[in-house]
Amino acid sequence: MAKSKYAKRYPKEFRRQMVELHRAGRTLSELSREFGPSQWAISRWVKQADRDEGRGDGGLSTAEREELARLRRENKRLLIEREILSKAAAWFAQETVPNSKRSSNS
Repeated sequence: MAKSKYAKRYPKEFRRQMVELHRAGRTLSELSREFGPSQWAISRWVKQADRDEGRGDGGLSTAEREELARLRRENKRLLIEREILSKAAAWFAQETVPNSKRSSNS
């Protein structure tokens, strides 16, 4: 996910504490007013914590998101490597085939 240069980064421990406070009965608006993050952000943290604990809405857990990001990076690297190898193979094939313009057998 792209981050805005203005977005605040909250430490994992802080987010975990907000989730625990919400589960203990505090409302999103109370937590937002007292600690600063938006209600929307806290609700996302709660949903993500539920997913990570296996009782979420079917979205990706944090571990699954990290694996997906790693696999996408690896896939991109492999595509680039394949393109380089393809170009190299074409270049070597061209070098090994006798070129009729070079020979003066006519």
